[in-house]
Amino acid sequence: MEILTPRDVPLGGLRAMTVRRTLPQRQRTLIGAWCFVDHYGPDRVSESGGMDVPPHPHTGLQTASWLFEGEIEHRDSAGHHAMVRPGELNLMTAGSGISHSERSTATTTSLAGIQLWIALPEAARFVEAGFEHYAPPVTEGSGWTARVFLGSALGSTSPVLTHTPLLGAEVNVFDGSVLDLEVDPNFEHGVLVDHGSIDLRGQMIGRGELAYLEPGVDRIVLSATGDTRLLLLGGPPFGEQIVMWWNFVARSHEEVDQWRADWQAEISGSAQTSRFGLPQGDPGAPILAPVLPRVRLRPRS
Repeated sequence: MEILTPRDVPLGGLRAMTVRRTLPQRQRTLIGAWCFVDHYGPDRVSESGGMDVPPHPHTGLQTASWLFEGEIEHRDSAGHHAMVRPGELNLMTAGSGISHSERSTATTTSLAGIQLWIALPEAARFVEAGFEHYAPPVTEGSGWTARVFLGSALGSTSPVLTHTPLLGAEVNVFDGSVLDLEVDPNFEHGVLVDHGSIDLRGQMIGRGELAYLEPGVDRIVLSATGDTRLLLLGGPPFGEQIVMWWNFVARSHEEVDQWRADWQAEISGSAQTSRFGLPQGDPGAPILAPVLPRVRLRPRS
């Protein structure tokens, strides 16, 4: 078992809401197709400024938004306008290109949740952009409850489409309880603690930490110290190398360079064609792409 500790990353802006990023890291890029994990809150919006991310582009991935507290307004260039609420999944497929914005609503006083990215495999990374919303039912047993938003676990299966096998679930284990969870041994798994602490294989996993388990594990036993909420992620090893930079999941430096140029051309009004588009009705100006590093971006697996 490997324990990944987060690093603080500001989302930007004058007040710069800070998130805790556990993927990617130098020693680990992926858990299955999960390639990005930002954990945030609970934050008082009056102090943090909340989430205020103007239109920005994505390619080659799906974004999965999961909240514990608050509400976020989503708009994208494929015409989808939706609210992200606790216990409900919003899954956006970028495919060959999309842009979207994310803002906490005016009624939100406290914000907490997790933003996840899923790398699309070669066969699906240029699919048509799309969006799905799913409110999973609560599954419960002795000393635990769960919401399975992707894949199957604990007798519950999500109908949401993914392009590789995946598992995504919020699990609550109450103080002093033990959850013996049967899992797919072909998957690698991640256990991210939102609050509380969990004993896993004799090691305590605390708030914000992500425990990684290699394939071959068919049971995960979680023993709670205090009421504990965690996110369970999983999938078979991705098997492809990716290049991640800014908001893009590519396969080469050249792809990233081209997609950056496409976005800059679109927002400057000089583009001949539109890869990304802009969300209708969004009040903010789109984000400029950062400058590419001078070194060549290398694929990671």
